[in-house]
Amino acid sequence: MNMAETIRIAWRAVKANLLRSTLTMLGMIIGVAALIAMVAVGSGAQGQIDEQIRSLGANLLMIQPGSANQGGVRLGTGSRQNLSEEDAAAIASEVPEVIVAAPTISRATQIVHANANWSTLAGGITPAYLVARDWRVEAGRGFTLDEVETAAKVVLVGATVVDNLFEGEDPLGQLVRIANVPFTIVGVLSRKGQNAGSGRDQDDVVLIPLSTAKLRVLGSNKVSRSAVDFLMVKVVSDDAIVSAQEQIRRLLRQRHRLASDAPDDFQIRKPSETMEARAAATRSFTFLLAAIASVSLVVGGISIMNIMLVSVTERTREIGLRQALGARRRDIRNQFLVEATMLCLLGGLLGVIVGTFVAVGVGKLAEWPIWVSPASIALGFVFSGAIGVFFGFYPAHKAALLDPIEALRYE
Repeated sequence: MNMAETIRIAWRAVKANLLRSTLTMLGMIIGVAALIAMVAVGSGAQGQIDEQIRSLGANLLMIQPGSANQGGVRLGTGSRQNLSEEDAAAIASEVPEVIVAAPTISRATQIVHANANWSTLAGGITPAYLVARDWRVEAGRGFTLDEVETAAKVVLVGATVVDNLFEGEDPLGQLVRIANVPFTIVGVLSRKGQNAGSGRDQDDVVLIPLSTAKLRVLGSNKVSRSAVDFLMVKVVSDDAIVSAQEQIRRLLRQRHRLASDAPDDFQIRKPSETMEARAAATRSFTFLLAAIASVSLVVGGISIMNIMLVSVTERTREIGLRQALGARRRDIRNQFLVEATMLCLLGGLLGVIVGTFVAVGVGKLAEWPIWVSPASIALGFVFSGAIGVFFGFYPAHKAALLDPIEALRYE
């Protein structure tokens, strides 16, 4: 008996008991659907985290001032004003692994356009900041070095600021007031989305030249003319980060004239570390969910084995008749094995469809990102076929071992 004939007979047997076949496939449908849905949600979350890591900027280090003491009270990280533009220039020129080092200051401020106003974060930057953050100017242009040196009153605005102040109007060339100082918008930044580490909207920002920020907007008696809030350092590659971090540490200690036994008066952090840890946890959680869903597949396989054993018992006379007409043992074995595998694959197909709809529904209701990958669909089919072969083999082998005379006499 060839395989095509075997498949035809198996399909006819499945259709002959349609209700029982459907109930038999139910465990497989639920198992594959759960596997597809869980992996889709996990993959979507992983993709979102990866995108957020990319939005920070690749191979990025953040250097913050240390903690200041005031009357014996430690004021916390960043309270010390001991990082400067000169530190940034020294890092960029003396550490070979560094591409750019961007000095930055930032404060919350109010921005006004015509009769509209918006509270946002204003950052004083140099052109190196956009390079460090891998941040594109979507419309218009960035700052020139001449504008930074002359403290020009020009500004780059984030997408959230544009949405709240201009409502479809072209912002380029428009005048806005930041801390009562008029600025001309020369560029609109591309969208970055939410920062997973702090939860802050990265597009709710305006960027002005660092010199302008110090002299005209963000300067006060609390802001030193040379000090900056932090340095953003872009390294050539992820592999070079550890080496660059140690070289920067030694350089800053030397520049700040720290004794060998004195602690660092600054902190060097990798902003993506928190999200990378979160990504690892998400991957582990996705694998756990997939493992739990796989248990349903095993349960479905056991139910298929039980039903196939019942089917062998019910069709004992049929088996005996086939053997009497010349069917070999392997033909009988293949017939029941193909039937079990067919039930599993059909259940897997329906499970993929149900799982995809469930994943999309969960994503819309909970506003979660989902991604139904071809790999998860292929995995569902492979699992289904493997379970059909594994759990269908024993009933098929038992049918093949039946004695034809005893099978024909079976009532």
